[in-house]
Amino acid sequence: MKKQILFVDDEPNILSGLRRMVRSMREEFDCLCATSGREALEILDKNQVDIVVSDMRMPGMDGAELLTLVKKLHPRVIRIMLTGYADDKSVLRTIGVVHQFLSKPCLPEEIRASLVRAGATYDLMSDSQLKELISGIGSLPSLPSLYVRLQKALQDPDTTQTDVAAIIETDISMTAKILQLVNSAFFGLYQKVSSVSRAVNLLGLDTIKALVLGTEIFSELHTSSKVFSVDSLWNHSMATGAFARKIAALEYNDREMAEDAFLGGILHDIGKLVLISFMPARFEEAVLLAREKEMVLVEAERQVFGAGHDDVGAYLVGLWGLPGSVVEACCFHHRLERFPGQELSPVLAIHVADVLSHQLHPDEIIGTPSGYNTEYLARLDLSDRVESWHNLCLGEQ
Repeated sequence: MKKQILFVDDEPNILSGLRRMVRSMREEFDCLCATSGREALEILDKNQVDIVVSDMRMPGMDGAELLTLVKKLHPRVIRIMLTGYADDKSVLRTIGVVHQFLSKPCLPEEIRASLVRAGATYDLMSDSQLKELISGIGSLPSLPSLYVRLQKALQDPDTTQTDVAAIIETDISMTAKILQLVNSAFFGLYQKVSSVSRAVNLLGLDTIKALVLGTEIFSELHTSSKVFSVDSLWNHSMATGAFARKIAALEYNDREMAEDAFLGGILHDIGKLVLISFMPARFEEAVLLAREKEMVLVEAERQVFGAGHDDVGAYLVGLWGLPGSVVEACCFHHRLERFPGQELSPVLAIHVADVLSHQLHPDEIIGTPSGYNTEYLARLDLSDRVESWHNLCLGEQ
């Protein structure tokens, strides 16, 4: 089924250029255009739009305001920002709102690749069985309060690492958890860290944000179960994040990409946490089915719920407005064959890290462990990299 894209820009020439860029994809996408935020909202009210691509700087309602309203009024729509002003303060207002940023000018292949990925993600997030499952859960959890405070503080370009440390230190349990984590084997630091300020300085703001988000989610969405260990899930998620970052850093030499892999690794199984917290009886049924039939847990979930924790996780972090790479990590880490990217990506790093983490703690696996997607690795000519990734992450364990 075709997707509907809405391009929003106050310059007609740019809109014409965007339409030309995706003309070769007319079998997959239909294009709508708007020259203002108000016009875009009117189109959204009258049409089933799947993806909005908006310019940032527009007179009247700018892109940040528009996409904030789109998130509120049409939360299932994928939101992409097109901007040439990466350091503009207005861009910072879109934290938690935009799924993906594209820079202007943007190459046609970049636009097309982003739309293909967004369309694939939307398919999973809009699955009818998933919608039924989500409606059974009722209200999904909101972004944790401390993470929201950090996000707001970081929108201010004058915020310092000392300011961030002061926010974390207002929460005693968070302070203790951050110090515990920074001194753990996950980070391999060769010095004892005894203050949050020092932890922020050593790890950087992106890592601290990821830790705060993961820690708060796991502490708030917590339930007791005789067949499922939330503590084991936390350890697995942390290990997956740490391994994914190592793999991404090795292959990309790109700090932002490595941090995306780290955050995606921490949150890749968040759907399990939602299911065990809000639908414990049915999730335990899936756990027992996976053990009895020696199935991969996500396949047992699909039998019980009609959707898996990967679907639920992608839906949740998409609604939260977390980076598109995190949504993709939740969506595709168990099914790389459906991921449209044809390069080594954070999703692939997380897929490999997930397998490696289970190899490290095989006693914590529920049912049958999921293995490497060997066909996908071969298609990308990366099969010979697996041993290097294994040695990098598990060589010193």
